Amino acid sequence: MKEINIARAIINKRKEKGITQEELANYIGVSIAAVSKWETAQSYPDISLLPQLAAYFSISIDDLMGYEPQMPKKDIGKLYRKLYEDLSNKPFDEVIAECHEAIRKYYSCFPLLLNMGDFLINASAIHGNEDIFFALTAEAKALFIRVKTESDDMELVNTALYMEAMCSMILGNPDEVIDLLGKTTAYTPSHEALLASVYNMTDKKIEAETVLQVGIYQHLLSTFDLLATYIACVESDTERFDEVVKRTISLIETFNIKKLQPPQIGFYVSVAQSYLANENTEQALDLLEQYAEVVTGGMIGPLQGDDFFNLIDPWLSEPVITSPVTPHKAVNEQLACEIFLEPVFDILRDNSRFQAIMKQLESAC
Repeated sequence: MKEINIARAIINKRKEKGITQEELANYIGVSIAAVSKWETAQSYPDISLLPQLAAYFSISIDDLMGYEPQMPKKDIGKLYRKLYEDLSNKPFDEVIAECHEAIRKYYSCFPLLLNMGDFLINASAIHGNEDIFFALTAEAKALFIRVKTESDDMELVNTALYMEAMCSMILGNPDEVIDLLGKTTAYTPSHEALLASVYNMTDKKIEAETVLQVGIYQHLLSTFDLLATYIACVESDTERFDEVVKRTISLIETFNIKKLQPPQIGFYVSVAQSYLANENTEQALDLLEQYAEVVTGGMIGPLQGDDFFNLIDPWLSEPVITSPVTPHKAVNEQLACEIFLEPVFDILRDNSRFQAIMKQLESAC
């Protein structure tokens, strides 16, 4: 992130204009010494002189100050990755402070606010302290509300609306979620299909295929999330529960979701719990074995495409609010150890298959 640098701007613009410090001083009505101190950053122009200086150089006051209120998309991605990685090797408070500094400096950069809000949620979950978790989630929610109410970019507004609703759910306010999302169930045509058609019309085949792959990937994960939630809704209807689970697992296997988006593997544990509640021990163990295979089989790592999604890696490498984030090391460890802590699995402690699963998972904890 670039810092305010009036000195460099004055030097550059004065030289572009081909004038001396004396000429600039005479025009502004200050001493040559004052201009010299401005250019060596020993002092700054009085605030009342900024409009006159900006007008003289035919630039904005922001340009004069070297201030950039918007952070480029690629830099947002770099900042997100840096902060996320820093959670592993720097004090938590220091990383959050850096996040706060970016928010203060780029408070009018709505893509940055969305991503920093998302980061705060992820960071709070990794930290593990309940008070910090709720405090940072509330802070993130405030950022999403700002984007929703201030931005004129409808894609950002819609994303902010969803993220605000998610925060409301986390904070235990279900009525707010219904108020925010209850009337947003109308079908929205996929813009990726239209954009890809235009690319095809202009012989931009790679661009068309890339747009479609990213769209399919995003909608695939959204469909998985819907199915996983639907499973929880029909848990008491054994026949329908089995059918939805079967179709969801088919989707996972067909599109290699275990590798493409490892955080989704929590699905195996939750469905295993449901099977145990319905006294289907063997099905529960089948799912727990798949869970252990993913956690310990090297499938959890940097997000990347596969043979089908062979063009999405550049998109995955620039994490923005609409793209997934590589699971953090702390999250991976939590996933690996999760079933050790679930009382529902106590009934399996003496089962030889479950003991083998436990032994396999111990290596990842």
